[in-house]
Amino acid sequence: MKIAALFPGQGSHAVGMGADIAAAFPVAGAAYAEAESTLPGLRALIESGPLDDLTLTANQQPALVAASVAAYRAWHAHTGLTPMVAAGHSLGEYSALVAAGVLSLADALRLTRQRGELMQRAVPVGVGAMSAVMGDPAAIEEVCAAQPGVVQPANFNAPTQTVISGEKTAVDAAAAELKARGLKVIPLKVSAPFHCALMQPAADGLKPALDAATYGGYAFPVVANVTAEISDDPVHTPELLHRQITGSVRWVETIRTLAGLGVDTFVEFGPGAVLTGLVKRILPDARTVNVGTAEQIEQFQMENA
Repeated sequence: MKIAALFPGQGSHAVGMGADIAAAFPVAGAAYAEAESTLPGLRALIESGPLDDLTLTANQQPALVAASVAAYRAWHAHTGLTPMVAAGHSLGEYSALVAAGVLSLADALRLTRQRGELMQRAVPVGVGAMSAVMGDPAAIEEVCAAQPGVVQPANFNAPTQTVISGEKTAVDAAAAELKARGLKVIPLKVSAPFHCALMQPAADGLKPALDAATYGGYAFPVVANVTAEISDDPVHTPELLHRQITGSVRWVETIRTLAGLGVDTFVEFGPGAVLTGLVKRILPDARTVNVGTAEQIEQFQMENA
């Protein structure tokens, strides 16, 4: 198998995520213990909630990293398999870098806690907005570029699903024009307008911590969100993570890059199946597997022994 490891971003969280994996596999339990020692209270929040607190951006980001890395480490230890390449959706890029040995889990947890806090503070509540748009991404880019305020594609999630982000007035104006052109627009319930120019204060605030972090060599390459190209030189990693905060998540291109490398199996590590669904929309014939529970790890081992 030529495996691509995929790691989810915000929105995939759930109370209790990965608890059964942590109980069944010592290496996953060790990851949760490290998360707790790095950010006290995080493990209890992951395992017991409440959901409202877990959903807060500053909690959700490190919590998802912990759960995704624990799932990956348990799968890796149990199956003895190593992916040929990895990618993560937005926040998930940090999980991918931990899996590849570039970032330590502790550093990734600290960075994503700070990232979440900075992103939440970057834009006053009510000023920003995000909407999902179904239709031609070229038309979406054209309409966004024509608006006087800040609005831009934040996530190219699937061939006909793009999320736009920016100032609420500009997002609403773009949405009205897109609807007039026959495209479907769905406003999203989000805490901040992610992946747009309004996040520049967060990017600037996180840059010193990104620059100061320790980056190891890549055990396998990671496809970066902002370039949709392979990254395998740690010298460039902090810059890519910095640009990611205000840049678009080029997920469609990312999955096509992975397929172009010869990947034949896409494995999503962590809770939910958001990325699995997106892969199927990009590559309908792709083989996809979810690894978010102890049972799924055992099933993967049995089916691929």
